[in-house]
Amino acid sequence: MNIVIDVGNTLVKFGVFDSGKLIFKETDSLSNYLSTIEGIAASYPKIDDAVLSVVGNFSSEYLSATEKYFKVFHITKDILFPFTTNYKTPGTLGIDRMVLAASACFLHPNKNVLVIDTGTCITYDFINEKGSYEGGAISPGIRLRYQSLNDYTHKLPLLETETPEDFIGKSTKDSIHSGVINGVAYEIDGTIEQYTKNFKDLTVILTGGNADFLRDKLKNSIFANSNFLLEGLNFLFEYNKV
Repeated sequence: MNIVIDVGNTLVKFGVFDSGKLIFKETDSLSNYLSTIEGIAASYPKIDDAVLSVVGNFSSEYLSATEKYFKVFHITKDILFPFTTNYKTPGTLGIDRMVLAASACFLHPNKNVLVIDTGTCITYDFINEKGSYEGGAISPGIRLRYQSLNDYTHKLPLLETETPEDFIGKSTKDSIHSGVINGVAYEIDGTIEQYTKNFKDLTVILTGGNADFLRDKLKNSIFANSNFLLEGLNFLFEYNKV
């Protein structure tokens, strides 16, 4: 039994795996890390290893607390990954995107796969049927779009994420919701259509914090899997144990 810990830009995701099966998951803010890790250790005393992936800030205090309970396996660019890459600047490729690519190779081998992660940023990562990571795209996520409208204008309010009532906004709030949510949906659909034109038998995976929210707003056929990154981290841990 092991625990997977994904430290993102704004949140931390925890997943407990037993024989490759996800049996518990929790998402919390980094400020609650110490109490969360202590609670999971108490609830699952059979956990031996912690698989740690860090994109956001992670203090030595948090690392020490993790090492107090578990043997820590760090997900870095120096471990083994099950794909080759044609990315021109591999040194700048985020570890989170590499994990998503690995998960695509594990779960959908020998297929053209586009992974769309809808978190703080929306990332697009493409792995071809030969197991080569080809690259993708990065754009602002839903929350960033709402915040930027408020940050860079004098009068537009900061709104919470909400499905627009109509395509045509009848008020400033409705117009913002329509612009942000429909804009993201059109962007994702357009990107999928472009990849579909260029690559046959394309498998599209939608994951990340907004995957469930966006799933029904897209016209393209997709697989929504909010646990895709956690599963990828667990797969990498098992892959590197051999």
